[in-house]
Amino acid sequence: MALNFYQVDAFTHRPFAGNPAIVYCMENWLNEAQMQRIAAEHNLAETAFVVKEEAHWRIRWFTPEVEVPLCGHATLASAYVLFEVLGEGAETIEFVSASGPLRVSRQGEQLVLDFPLRELTAQAIDGAVERALGVPLEALLALESEGRIQELMAVVGSESQVRDCQPDLDAVAQLPGSGLIVTAVGEQHDFVSRYFAPAIGIDEDPVTGSTHCMLTPYWAQRLNKSSLSARQCSARGGELQCELVGNRVRIAGHAVLVAQGQLLAAL
Repeated sequence: MALNFYQVDAFTHRPFAGNPAIVYCMENWLNEAQMQRIAAEHNLAETAFVVKEEAHWRIRWFTPEVEVPLCGHATLASAYVLFEVLGEGAETIEFVSASGPLRVSRQGEQLVLDFPLRELTAQAIDGAVERALGVPLEALLALESEGRIQELMAVVGSESQVRDCQPDLDAVAQLPGSGLIVTAVGEQHDFVSRYFAPAIGIDEDPVTGSTHCMLTPYWAQRLNKSSLSARQCSARGGELQCELVGNRVRIAGHAVLVAQGQLLAAL
């Protein structure tokens, strides 16, 4: 059985920048093991699988190693495929996901994600995090669930420290949670960040929509503004326009289709 797939660069208006994602829009679900094997074969940070269920679309995301509960760039990529390739006529697409309802709307040439806010709690500065990053920390925060750390966010003193840090990825993989965000006030943007998640098969993610569900409320409070410009300053890089609206975060960005094809291997 051949399956069509699309490769989309998200959070960029030009090919070969931003964050690439693979998108499969299918009539029926594959089993979890099959989807994980496909994601491992593509070996990108995220492969999204989308199936129409009655009045909505359900979406799931896989790294090369695990399924994850939320992914921004692959959701943006999936909406781009539905809008621009498959001709979805609505102005807003609602996805059902493991993280609840997620909406993506057209806004001129951009698409806007409507995602849940993810609230962080302050932590004592941990020497293990500083050693893993090789950068002194101003603050350390964590996304926690049921008493366990899901993500860590390290705040450092300058954009140059974010850009120049060369983390010990083996040490980062030993930290609690799926990944480590490093962030600072930006020079030309309100804030900048990078994201490292070697524990789930992503040494560095080029542009991460889901981390901005944590970054946006933090910087909105610190900078006393609800609309913020962001840059994820990985090698590929990406631009995001973020807005805090109640307990939701809106994240706007461009996307571009760079490839499409068929998976021919028997599953």
